[in-house]
Amino acid sequence: MQLKATDYTADEILKIMREWTGLTQKEFAESIYRTERNIQSYEQAERQWTVETLLQIARTHGIDITISKDAKINTNKG
Repeated sequence: MQLKATDYTADEILKIMREWTGLTQKEFAESIYRTERNIQSYEQAERQWTVETLLQIARTHGIDITISKDAKINTNKG
């Protein structure tokens, strides 16, 4: 499975990754050393999760994270 992160909000991304694992919020939380309430807060956009949390999820659950740049977009300034 694959998703384009820029098409989703942070809370949607976390929920999708959790759903990929097939775990409940409680089970998922325990797997990454968080509380179930933390996961609920992340999924409801009440609280922001960090890149460190993203990396922990990826490493724990075998999710690859790839960042790429669209070659058509010029970000050079000057």
